[in-house]
Amino acid sequence: MVSVLNPYLVFDGNAREAMEYYRDVLGGELNINTFGEFGQSGATADKVMHARLKSDAGVIMASDTAPGMAYEPGRNFSISLSGENADELRGYWNGLSKSGTVTMPLEKQIWGDEFGACVDRFGISWMVNINSR
Repeated sequence: MVSVLNPYLVFDGNAREAMEYYRDVLGGELNINTFGEFGQSGATADKVMHARLKSDAGVIMASDTAPGMAYEPGRNFSISLSGENADELRGYWNGLSKSGTVTMPLEKQIWGDEFGACVDRFGISWMVNINSR
């Protein structure tokens, strides 16, 4: 699988509604995982941990604001890099995080992939996910 570059949107509790709307407008296949599917309980269990819409127009990914994180309108997006080529993606990670701020180290996550997040030296948020499958 080639590395993929796409927008990643963050919502304040209405990610499911937004992504279903985008699916209705753009068509395609929508996959949604909740925080509850990965062990979170309580009020956030039904919120979207990760959604991916793949349509002929491209790919959009999204989530609701993670527990403990602040929702920041105007800064509620990132650029996502994902794929299976670990060396290539680690190279992107090293370049983007250099002289930037690492907000989540690139390491194995509960869903099985390596994932990291950073803000580059220009203030742009990036997420890198190395698929383990």
